[in-house]
Amino acid sequence: MCAASCFVIGGGHAGIEAAHAAAKLDCETLLLAVNLDTIGAMPCNPAIGGPGKSHLVKEIDALGGVMGIAADATYLQMRTLNMSRGPAVQSLRAQSDKREYSVFMKHFMESLPKLTLRQGMVKRLLTKNNKVAGVELAFGEQIEAAAVILSAGTFLEGTIWIGQETMPAGRAGEFPATGLSEMLRSLGFKLGRLKTGTPPRLDGRTIDYSQLPCVPGDEQLQFFSFLKNRPVLKQVPCYQTRTTEATHEVIRQNLHLSPMYSGLIHGAGPRYCPSIEDKIVRFADKDSHVLFLEPEGRSTYEIYLQGCSTSLPISVQQAIIKSMPGLENTVMIRPAYAVEYDYLPAIQFNHALMSKELPGFFAAGQMLGTSGYEEAAAQGIIAGINAALYFKEHEFLTLSRSSSYLATLIDDLVTKEINEPYRMMTSRSEYRLLLRQDNADRRLTPAGRAIGLVDDERWANFNEKYEAIDKERKRLSTTRINPGPDWQEELSSCGEELKQSVTLLELLRRPKVPYSLIKKLAPQSLEIPFLWGLELETEIKYAGYIERQKNQVKQVEKLDGVPLPKDISYQSLFNLSKEAREKLERIKPDTLGQASRIAGVSPADISVLLVSLEIRRRNSVNSRKFSSEDEQIMIIQGNCGAG
Repeated sequence: MCAASCFVIGGGHAGIEAAHAAAKLDCETLLLAVNLDTIGAMPCNPAIGGPGKSHLVKEIDALGGVMGIAADATYLQMRTLNMSRGPAVQSLRAQSDKREYSVFMKHFMESLPKLTLRQGMVKRLLTKNNKVAGVELAFGEQIEAAAVILSAGTFLEGTIWIGQETMPAGRAGEFPATGLSEMLRSLGFKLGRLKTGTPPRLDGRTIDYSQLPCVPGDEQLQFFSFLKNRPVLKQVPCYQTRTTEATHEVIRQNLHLSPMYSGLIHGAGPRYCPSIEDKIVRFADKDSHVLFLEPEGRSTYEIYLQGCSTSLPISVQQAIIKSMPGLENTVMIRPAYAVEYDYLPAIQFNHALMSKELPGFFAAGQMLGTSGYEEAAAQGIIAGINAALYFKEHEFLTLSRSSSYLATLIDDLVTKEINEPYRMMTSRSEYRLLLRQDNADRRLTPAGRAIGLVDDERWANFNEKYEAIDKERKRLSTTRINPGPDWQEELSSCGEELKQSVTLLELLRRPKVPYSLIKKLAPQSLEIPFLWGLELETEIKYAGYIERQKNQVKQVEKLDGVPLPKDISYQSLFNLSKEAREKLERIKPDTLGQASRIAGVSPADISVLLVSLEIRRRNSVNSRKFSSEDEQIMIIQGNCGAG
């Protein structure tokens, strides 16, 4: 029997980050993939980032992960979205070369000293003393492992659909993972069914770009990784098309052929990434929907039709495509399809992403109910870190919601009952202004350094950056300027004027004054990069709002600092609502803060829990219990005026 410290099942974005983290933390790690040639594959949109998602990628990078480095090395186009809005929602997005991304990832993983790659399929988990002990592969080989991370993506009993036709597959052209679902059920896990999809791919040589709006990349480049010297590559343009009334009519006339609408698919699809037929039905008042034509790579003419995910028959897909501007004579290379698959509701796992009932068993990615490469990778790095810490018998790394989108994602998954694919958006976090994409390194790099995932080079970069920013902040606060012709002319161009002597910091606080103007008229002795200056500008301009949000965090952290006893019986607390009793008993939150974020648990229920904890404290001090706990709750609530 072979052996490994950590065993990772799946070579997608979650599996990559999990295996990389475990190996970098000095664990002998084995990654098993159904096909080693598709490690880091992008079966859907070949893109990284976007609203909320770019924050995750930068947080992965700040912890010492891989995705940001790969995205920077293989981009076709870099573009910052929401530039007209506030810094909390501005998001970087890369159109990626899907082949180069996968090649980069495979080479990167092959270069890790503690990591072994294997091709194969897992048949079952091995257990010993109610803990994970390893895995058994499809042909009988057994491998011992102290920790197993399951990141099988859409492969668990995967089925793809095109119209009324179906076949078993994890994604087009690849075998599904069969038997694992039944094995997990035999271990006591509950599974559900979800659905996702992908659009058709088009022959770019047959598209008439002359009538389509061009979407170029940014002139001022930004990158996902906080490391220095990211590659500057020639950018490739994307284009826009749109649906027409003819498109909508084709879809309406053929809805009965969609497996979703005919009842053949039972899994819930992603609400925030709907199919084209869903858009037409749900937004019937809209005359048109914008779609994007995005290249799949430098060495291919395949074009991804973003926004046109569907499972309608091929003939209907062709009619849809030809009904849109610029695509009248376009040839479809690969049809769109839907994929339905099993998943593990994440409430069965804790914030370390380890099973609550089977120690040593971790999970990450789409099979925990998420949608998207970035969400999968974010879970993967946390699962990999904690699997390594579990093997070493160290305390888990669990982050608070106020620290990152990454922690928000995991907290939502394990405390809320997700019944549709979860997609990260900036609106998911109540701390958006604190959790900007530009300061992810300030928030998480120290944590990555503390556990050993951030190496000396990255740590030196981090310290250099914030020493420079702090030095520049000090210069701005101590340098005064007086009214003068140069300043008056430049300030008038942005609707401002200088009437008296002010510090540069006071001037930068003004909403319309950019940091670039101050750099121009009052250059510093230490030249700091453009993006570092933008981060400093945001912190100065929004200082009051940031401080207010920090105070909110302190209030919430008081609840997160109140642990809930493992032996508490929620069913016996009849002052809780019935829904709260059921959900608290099922989810078993670790803290009062986590309990407060469970859907169906009201502020009144939290009040009951607070009183219950106080009763426990009093009874532990006094040797006698003067009445039942439920009666005491009623007495104390009556005295305190709690409802």
